[in-house]
Amino acid sequence: MRAVFYRPRAGARAMVGKPNARRVLVVFETAWDRRQLAACAPRWSGATSVVFSEPSDADCPADLDPVSFVADAARGVWGRIDGVTSSSDYPGVTLAGALAAELGLAGSSPERLITAAHKYYSRIAQRAVAPEAVPDFALVDLRARAVAPPLAFPCWVKPVKSAFSMLARRIDGPEAFRDFLDAPAMREFAHDYMAIFNRMVVAYTDHPIDGRALIAESVLRGDLVTVEGFVCGRSVELLGIVDSTLHANGSFARFDYPSALPEAVRDRMAAIARRVIAALGLDQTLWNIEMMYDAANDRVSIVEVNPRICGQFADLYQKVDGTNSYEIALALCTGERPRVTAGRGRYPAAASFPLRVFEPSRVQEGPSDADIAAAETLFPETLVWRECRAGDELCDFGGEDGASQRYAVINIGGADRTDLERRCDVVQERLGFRIKPL
Repeated sequence: MRAVFYRPRAGARAMVGKPNARRVLVVFETAWDRRQLAACAPRWSGATSVVFSEPSDADCPADLDPVSFVADAARGVWGRIDGVTSSSDYPGVTLAGALAAELGLAGSSPERLITAAHKYYSRIAQRAVAPEAVPDFALVDLRARAVAPPLAFPCWVKPVKSAFSMLARRIDGPEAFRDFLDAPAMREFAHDYMAIFNRMVVAYTDHPIDGRALIAESVLRGDLVTVEGFVCGRSVELLGIVDSTLHANGSFARFDYPSALPEAVRDRMAAIARRVIAALGLDQTLWNIEMMYDAANDRVSIVEVNPRICGQFADLYQKVDGTNSYEIALALCTGERPRVTAGRGRYPAAASFPLRVFEPSRVQEGPSDADIAAAETLFPETLVWRECRAGDELCDFGGEDGASQRYAVINIGGADRTDLERRCDVVQERLGFRIKPL
């Protein structure tokens, strides 16, 4: 008998919606899920109940047995399931697909989801249908005794599966390459963090390359965006394009919707995305693709494919277009065609602002729940996520981008980008964070 490395309980941790409605299980809950679902609850709660399984994304142990998790859910640990979804990049989206397949529910197969998310296999599929948008790339197998640089420097090197850009680094020479591979964090990542992924590769695919590998890619230049959409009945649909603005050190500063790129460029991005998503064989799922536009060379390039909803951006579409992407997720996982509106939101523009520190710091004061609620009432539809509390030290720079730590996120709507920045400043002041360098 397989070991089960978590403690399932009968029922679920929480439920919203009417108890007699269709029942959607959200697996590996992320920080975005409850706030985003609540933001659009009037549009889905009359027909759907949402149940959250355990563990959450943040609490998922490295020794979780993915096959046992799916088997337990399928036999009813979390009750009746009419649809299953996840915004968790890893392992949630793949195990949602595996559970849907086990129960005969709508969703992409786990093999397709793993292939789309595995940066090396995904690049192979991308190159077959959109070669003009794919940089040079090569595999770096960490299981090899001697690993030689596979591409000319400079290049980007990153794990074939990761989340939040963890351990994605620009490498400028052979010494930096060796140091990167020999770093304890890299070995721990490949053997500990990737343990669940490696089990899923064995269980759901015949791929010989698991998570103990890196991919090297030629350096891309240009403006970074996220192209997001969904697949329903094999029809690939576009939801929107969100612009990313970076700090000088490469950390994300803000995300703006709608995109300011020229319409012709956005159309090219959409066409590339449709070809790639169709080639990957995804269905009944949201997806997002990070792309870059190099205006000097008029080139669109794919950074990476994520076969899931982008939870952070869900309400940006609601603010501008009137449809939260979590509504789409609930429809897709229950086999329905989503109803998507355009231009019917409260605002012409919306943005997500991640608040960061760039040196080790201590949170001297932070907002209470009441402070957050008050800040959110300053402008309609504002959402705030707090990721620290008074007394916390912010010094984990090895995770997301190697240069900063995020401590809060503000999602807000407004008239234009200048107005959005002004409103964000007002909300941030009301939150009252006081953070000092260590």
